[in-house]
Amino acid sequence: MMRNEKDGRHRTVVVTGASAGVGRAIAHEFARHRWNVAVLARGEAGLQGTVRDVERAGGRALAHRVDVADAEAVMRAADETVRAFGGIDVWINVAMVTIYAPAQQTPPEEYQRATEVTYLGQVYGTLAALKHMQRRDEGTIVCIGSALAYRSIPLQSSYCAAKAAVRGFLDSLRSELLHDGSRVRLTMVQLPAVNTPQFDWARSRMQQQLEPVPPIYQPEAIARHVYRAAHTAPRELWIGFPTWKAIIGNMIAPGWIDGYLSRHGYRGEMTSRPARANRPDNLYEPVDTDPGAHGRFDDRALPSVSAADPRWLRLGLAAALGTVAFGALAAARASGPSRRLR
Repeated sequence: MMRNEKDGRHRTVVVTGASAGVGRAIAHEFARHRWNVAVLARGEAGLQGTVRDVERAGGRALAHRVDVADAEAVMRAADETVRAFGGIDVWINVAMVTIYAPAQQTPPEEYQRATEVTYLGQVYGTLAALKHMQRRDEGTIVCIGSALAYRSIPLQSSYCAAKAAVRGFLDSLRSELLHDGSRVRLTMVQLPAVNTPQFDWARSRMQQQLEPVPPIYQPEAIARHVYRAAHTAPRELWIGFPTWKAIIGNMIAPGWIDGYLSRHGYRGEMTSRPARANRPDNLYEPVDTDPGAHGRFDDRALPSVSAADPRWLRLGLAAALGTVAFGALAAARASGPSRRLR
């Protein structure tokens, strides 16, 4: 098993939202590397399925049936994990809910609930992790974000706003930790579309079945990058070309993208099939099944994806702009009026 170099104990990761989807794949990835894995989720069936996955993969598992919108429950789960495993080396905030509906068809209480889970759930998880990591002055907190943290799309205003809020929270906290000289590290991983069960669980007022905006990637491909990010702790990690395109495109031409999404955004988030009537959703209560990590898009999901630290993208852009500017200056000098010899 992986050991903490400082005290010799087995390394421990905590994963919220671990009963399905990306969270479940992340738990399995750490278990493959023989970590202790504490998992938080609301659904008992999915939690027990994740525990079985972790143990079969070679890790030790500890399950907490917790709603991440309950700050005290999240703190208790962190305390219990430390008592069981001796410490927390990595905390990964994954849990989320979303609502598919135009803003004016989304009641205030649903905005509140989505914010409590998708934004405040990450805040509470981060605070719970810091409580224990700062005592040892080490550890890494990973917040799972999305390209939608930078570029909002129609029909998911609650989710997009929550992911953007997570980014703002981390920026503030990062500066505070630097001010204090803390060695606790923060990173945010921005995701593309992933094949998870959330598209059958999300609350929706749309008439067609939901789907992620293609291209779609398998959760295991995401989990491998999250595992590496937990070790290298880049400020941010952007996974997949669609993420880079959405973020950089929004920086360059946000108004054009507004118009593009007004014409194509609705269609890109739904299939042509009618939505199933009276299907359960997980906004307030879990859909207590054990679906595993995958959704219904296996036939379209890609098994691998590239990722990049945006610092290198920015350096590359700066170098390219510098080269262009230098070339333009040299050309201007070469074509300028020649001085007469005296």
